[in-house]
Amino acid sequence: MFTPLRYKAGVRSVIINLAALVCASAAHAADLNVRVTSEAGAPVENAVVTFMPATRPTAPIRFDWAYQIAQRNLQFEPYILIVPVGAEVRFPNLDRVRHHVYSFSNGNRFELELYGRDETRSRRFTSVGVAAIGCNIHDQMQAYIVIVDTPFVGRTGANGAVTIPGASGPGELRVWHPHLRARGGVLTRAVTLPAAGAAQQAFAIPLRASGGHAH
Repeated sequence: MFTPLRYKAGVRSVIINLAALVCASAAHAADLNVRVTSEAGAPVENAVVTFMPATRPTAPIRFDWAYQIAQRNLQFEPYILIVPVGAEVRFPNLDRVRHHVYSFSNGNRFELELYGRDETRSRRFTSVGVAAIGCNIHDQMQAYIVIVDTPFVGRTGANGAVTIPGASGPGELRVWHPHLRARGGVLTRAVTLPAAGAAQQAFAIPLRASGGHAH
C-alpha cells in the first residue's frame, strides 16, 4: 500500500516532538531538598526524610543499595538502613565471634539465634515502621531498619541535608531520627511540592540529650 511521504514526515515529526516533551519533563523533574538541624542549629546526620504523596504510588518500590546489615568489628553496618515494605534483609556475620540479632519493635519482632563468622541469616520485613536492632550478646551493637511504603525517601548526611528526586504534589513530609524527642521519633508536616524545579524544606528538631549528629 502506498503511503504519502507527507504523512510519513508528519508521523516522524509527532514522534520527535513527543520524545522532546518526555526528555524535557525528565530534565525538569522536581527535586526536594531537605535540611535537618537541631534546635541549636547544628546539622543532624542520619535523619530519615520521607514524602508520602496524597496519591499513593502503585509501582513496586526498589532502592539501589543492598538490603543488608552486616556485623563487623562488634558493630552493625550500616547504622540505619532504609528498605521497602516486604523486603528481605540479610544479616551476615563478619566477626570472629557469634552474634544473636533481635528486635522487639512492634510489628517487626524477630530473633536470629547465635550464629558465627561468615554465616548469614535473613528476615523479611512486612510492616511499615522502624525496627530497632540489637545483639543479645554485645549491648553496644545497635542499628535501625526503617521500612517504608513510598519511593520518596532519603537519609541526611553529615551536613544535615538530603535530596529526594521526583517528589511533587500534595502530601505529608516526615522526619524520623532515633533520638528525636517526639512520639514515635517522628515529626510530620503537610506540604504541597511543585511539579517542576527544586523545593526547599527545613526542620529544626528537638533531640534527646543522648542524641547526636551521627551514630
